[in-house]
Amino acid sequence: MTREFEFERPIVELEKRLKDLQTLSEDGQIDLSREIKAIADKIGIMRAEIFRTLEPWQYAQVARHIDRPSTLDYLKMICGDTFVELHGDRLFGDDPALVAGFARFGDRPVAVIGHQKGHDTEENLFRNFGMPHPEGYRKAMRVMRLAERFRRPIVVFIDTPGAFPGIGAEERGQSEAIARNLADMARLAVPIVCVVIGEGGSGGALAVGIGDRVCMLEYSIYSVISAEGCAAILWKDASRAKDAARALRLRATDLLEFGIIDQILPEPLGGAHRDPSATAATIKGAILDHLAALATVPPQELLARRYAKFRAMGRYKVQEDAEETQ
Repeated sequence: MTREFEFERPIVELEKRLKDLQTLSEDGQIDLSREIKAIADKIGIMRAEIFRTLEPWQYAQVARHIDRPSTLDYLKMICGDTFVELHGDRLFGDDPALVAGFARFGDRPVAVIGHQKGHDTEENLFRNFGMPHPEGYRKAMRVMRLAERFRRPIVVFIDTPGAFPGIGAEERGQSEAIARNLADMARLAVPIVCVVIGEGGSGGALAVGIGDRVCMLEYSIYSVISAEGCAAILWKDASRAKDAARALRLRATDLLEFGIIDQILPEPLGGAHRDPSATAATIKGAILDHLAALATVPPQELLARRYAKFRAMGRYKVQEDAEETQ
């Protein structure tokens, strides 16, 4: 059963009524096809209107939905049983919050990296809610270097609130691991395609997000910090997350406008969890298209384009004199 959002509550009663009518109709006692169609049409119209006018904070809620497909969910739908997961960073240990390995997208062999969340409390605790430790990022880079050695393109699924900020992670070099990945991904001489499938949180996302193409699902988010964290810093009040989400401009449409991403991938109405297989097909098609386009680019040109892409991000204003800066 799909769990509803608070802003979808106006539809819930109609869906209950629709289910009751469908049950009566299936009993064969009365023809209710006209009433069923009318309610179904009304539900569709209401849901379309609700999702057409979502606030940024509501986008964040959709991106975090517990039933939203994860990296492993998509790999099962896209790659079948061809995904072979590799474990460990060869330095400390394995990190279940970030999965890595090799698979086939259609007939194309690729390396796959992806944050992994859970669909219930137990799984989320095991996956650390998708927040990687340093060994997760080092494992990812180990697999990406293997991909470069064997000339395999790299596909990345991004879905994390951010890198884990715990004491152990900091002691094992969290910031160094992220910085190292940023530098090394910029120099990998194979195509890299990244897809934000849920949350793209801060350096935890960017540590595996240096791609030649960066795509976002329609209801995913991508920002320098979580809305709650931003509100806690700016206003000392995490309850103002709604205001922070608006200020962060974290929606795919905003990021496309700023040139941070290259493509928005449409989702089923209501979010990817409403029709995971359709979303997986959309993701697969986009990735294969981008990989085909990048396959013809010589390695040195690929690296030059990637460097220029990320250097061009950001806007700033130069003040004319000291008085204007005060």
